[in-house]
Amino acid sequence: MLVRWAIGAARPGLPRARSAPTLRTAAKSWTIDRLYSSAELKVTASKPPEKPDMSKFLVEDIRNFSIIAHVDHGKSTLADRLLELTGTIDKTKNNKQVLDKLQVERERGITVKAQTASLFYSFQGKQYLLNLIDTPGHVDFSYEVSRSLSACQGVLLVIDANEGIQAQTVANFFLAFEAQLSVIPVINKIDLKSADPDKVERQIEKVFDIPSDECIKISAKLGTNVESVLQAVIERIPPPKVHRKNPLKALVFDSTFDQYRGVIANVALFDGVVSKGDKIVSAHTQKMYEVNEVGVLNPNEQSTHKLYAGQVGYLIAGMKDVTEAQIGDTLYLHNHPVEPLPGFKSAKPMVFAGMYPVDQSEYNNLKSAIEKLTLNDSSVTVHRDSSLALGAGWRLGFLGLLHMEVFNQRLEQEYNASVILTTPTVPYKAVLSSAKLIKEYRQKEITIINPAQFPDKSKVTEYLEPIVLGTIITPDEYTGKIMMLCQARRAVQQNMVFIDQNRVMLKYIFPLNEIVVDFYDSLKSLSSGYASFDYEDAGYQTAELVKMDILLNGNSIEELVTIVHRDKAHTVGKTICERLKDTLPRQLFEIAIQAAIGSKIIARETVKPYRKNVLAKCYGGDITRKMKLLKRQAEGKKRLRKIGNIEVPKDAFIKVLKNTN
Repeated sequence: MLVRWAIGAARPGLPRARSAPTLRTAAKSWTIDRLYSSAELKVTASKPPEKPDMSKFLVEDIRNFSIIAHVDHGKSTLADRLLELTGTIDKTKNNKQVLDKLQVERERGITVKAQTASLFYSFQGKQYLLNLIDTPGHVDFSYEVSRSLSACQGVLLVIDANEGIQAQTVANFFLAFEAQLSVIPVINKIDLKSADPDKVERQIEKVFDIPSDECIKISAKLGTNVESVLQAVIERIPPPKVHRKNPLKALVFDSTFDQYRGVIANVALFDGVVSKGDKIVSAHTQKMYEVNEVGVLNPNEQSTHKLYAGQVGYLIAGMKDVTEAQIGDTLYLHNHPVEPLPGFKSAKPMVFAGMYPVDQSEYNNLKSAIEKLTLNDSSVTVHRDSSLALGAGWRLGFLGLLHMEVFNQRLEQEYNASVILTTPTVPYKAVLSSAKLIKEYRQKEITIINPAQFPDKSKVTEYLEPIVLGTIITPDEYTGKIMMLCQARRAVQQNMVFIDQNRVMLKYIFPLNEIVVDFYDSLKSLSSGYASFDYEDAGYQTAELVKMDILLNGNSIEELVTIVHRDKAHTVGKTICERLKDTLPRQLFEIAIQAAIGSKIIARETVKPYRKNVLAKCYGGDITRKMKLLKRQAEGKKRLRKIGNIEVPKDAFIKVLKNTN
């Protein structure tokens, strides 16, 4: 700046005949001027966008709503059209599942993470703020749905005009109904040739008791009649019941971790106002933070001056540790404590699996990756664990098998971590028999998440297994096959209702371990893909459970211990033994692979030894000579078997533990 001023001041008085130094000075001045003016242009061009003024949106002009549906009924496509209609994103052919930001979501074509977007929409000469939350549809991610509903006053229940009401449609409707939210039924995909929206209207009226004239028929793909959805949101969903004059009360309903900015918390404001520079306190940790940035998701982050009660947005307050942003936490202003919000019912894991690093040197990196990912997905529970064969690791609890697969895939894609996942198990319970044991465990009922810690029958009065209430919706021609499948899985029928002329809703009580691995695949293949399945927790029931050990030459392998129902022990034991036989490398001595319940062997496979042909030098001659050589070889192998240890290679473990279904 000083150089430019000095040279610029000297320029007017320069003589016509210039000496070499003067010419150099003039050239220098011209160059600096050019650089300065181009820099000025650049600064002007890259001026940050205007921050939206959130104070102009009064409480009565705000609508918070969520989109809920069964898998693949068009939630994310409808969200794309709503974003286009409100001018939040430009209308292009590339707008496909804009809110599905994760690589795993793009690859699988499903929504895994609930995403928020704030839409600005003018209706009847008035500007409205619509906060939209797009939710997952699979049963494993119902916790995401229930969390999202806590920040809403209404929902759009999307139903496919071709497939009609499915199992997850019913489950999601009751989640919204229990939360006392306004439900707007939206019949999507009316552009399909096989679509029958009138039949779906009748189903909605019969199953949900919603009048057919309240249904909105749309095609999210073509954008047909989508405008009426926005109008219905404004007319039918009430504004949030909040008070801006009260002290700040904000609910953290989701959070992500940014490597540079720390924790980004998604918040719904129930009372008060929050702005940059405010000192806020977490009700959970009692730690104080200074707000660095607040804003709305549009659908990308857009900072604002303030956030007001009734609005949904994000907040960055320098939380550097992943454990500091608890989902369900209440944030309030320093020196203005408030009654914490009820938060969320903690997620109940349905499936447990051991997770170990492929190489133990990667333990700390994997630990950091799991911590960051569990911040983003708080429904995963983590317990430290260790194994003789696989080293130090964790036992993780998931909401279902797809949830487990997605978590593993995200670890690989987002954190470049390769892991070994053990076979999934469910949480069993045991009722202890003696007062001494109750005193030792400090409770009468113990939960078993690791099969190796399963107590002996002499220590317990009874074993309990988790059960679920499953809902199957299927075309009636497959009913017989599905009933046989359910009976084979030890299910007990509760109810059977025809929801229209050719579709049946079946309700069964299932033992959780019977459906956790391959039930969904079997159901889909039996019904040619038409049946849908959903389940909810139904407590525990008494069961005849046994602990099955896998023995190699009489030595138990801890990692392969499984808990099975007595009726299925033989089948499961035989399968594991056969799989081990195919994966274990041959030795110079025979390996006996056995499945045992206590001291009783229920299945056996044998890995034949490598054998030198000791009879090669005998051509002709007496038989006793041959027998003598074979006997000596057998004695040598017997001695070797006594002293030879079998080490199961890690890749053999991975093959056996990997879910083959």
